[in-house]
Amino acid sequence: MSEVRSKAQLAKQAAIGMNKLTTTQKNEALLHMAHKLIALQETIIAANKLDLERGRQAGTSESLLDRLALTEARIHEIAEGLRQIATLPDPVGDVLATFDRPNGLHVEHIRVPLGVIGMIYEARPNVTVDAAGLCLKTGNAVLLRGGSAALSTNKRIVEVLHEALLDTAIPVDALQIIEDPNRASVDEMLTLNGLLDVVIPRGGASLIQNVVQNATVPVIETGAGVCHTFIDASAQPNMAAEIAWNAKVQRPSVCNSMETLLVHRQYDLEQIKLLLARYHDSGVRIYGCSYTLEIAPFAEQATEQHYSTEYNDFSLNVKFVDDIDEALQHITKHSTMHSECIVTENEHHAARFLQEVDAAAVYHNASTRFTDGFEFGFGAEIGISTQKLHARGPMGLPALTSSKYIVYGTGQIRS
Repeated sequence: MSEVRSKAQLAKQAAIGMNKLTTTQKNEALLHMAHKLIALQETIIAANKLDLERGRQAGTSESLLDRLALTEARIHEIAEGLRQIATLPDPVGDVLATFDRPNGLHVEHIRVPLGVIGMIYEARPNVTVDAAGLCLKTGNAVLLRGGSAALSTNKRIVEVLHEALLDTAIPVDALQIIEDPNRASVDEMLTLNGLLDVVIPRGGASLIQNVVQNATVPVIETGAGVCHTFIDASAQPNMAAEIAWNAKVQRPSVCNSMETLLVHRQYDLEQIKLLLARYHDSGVRIYGCSYTLEIAPFAEQATEQHYSTEYNDFSLNVKFVDDIDEALQHITKHSTMHSECIVTENEHHAARFLQEVDAAAVYHNASTRFTDGFEFGFGAEIGISTQKLHARGPMGLPALTSSKYIVYGTGQIRS
């Protein structure tokens, strides 16, 4: 039997009793996990250094290495995410609706765990902990398959979490990780109907499309982030500059960073020149429309392909538009429906943007970098859904539940 199938079967067996766990038992397990991560952080960092060194030798880009890297500060943040999840309400068992039928039947609609969640993701080891914490809190077992670039790190993290679970009510087998780095292990996961209840991909566009197109197991799609910031004519200059700067530069390797800056032609020209020069001086490569090239000689010509590209690095598209209608048209054409922002003092334009832009998160006067489970108060996230069924946006605890109807009778039969 393959590693994938054997571990999926272990997770399936462990999931059977997970819905009987109390909220207290699950929270205690999360706190044990957080404590163990901090206590053994040096071993995790040592494993992470092995992955980083392999990545450098293979010529991995600095932005991807940044996604992969763990420090004491980042491990503390990851552990804090588990602690926050422990403080959040447990959605399992929540009564969504209750009603009585004329025949005397009493019906309750309640939240229940999904069962076994398959998580496929790339070189971000924090996802290993986030996914484990969110799935276990909601009474789900989880089968993890991280990217080969983070194999040593992920393996060590799961070993640490297993040590923590030994002292809790959650069965150790509820948390599984696939160590086989070959793509065949991903392909096998996608067809484990009867063992996996859902697969969630988290990573670049090619990974997500492979899962969506080839899975026979149900999929919750998390999308790539071709995110836009539109600086309207009335935007307050200091605010616009700082939002646009933060959205691109603060951490460009993540999916909620800005890839295209749209600028109203009537916006202060000197201010936008200063912003573009600031990007350039900080190593951001600019791809622009013809007008951008006129005012920023260091910019390169943008193509349609550029406008649909998720860079995840220090590259940025810049396009000037005549009005909000052109901005909305551009976003409709190129957006991946992740996160979009308008910076404006015009309330009518703001209202139009918030209503008309079809995305998981839409912002007025705030950076797209806030589309994040931790920032939304979810403790962590298992991904950011850009689809419209079941869940959308940062997926916290409720997104990892399904529901069932409980019907109480007194002997009723249907005629």
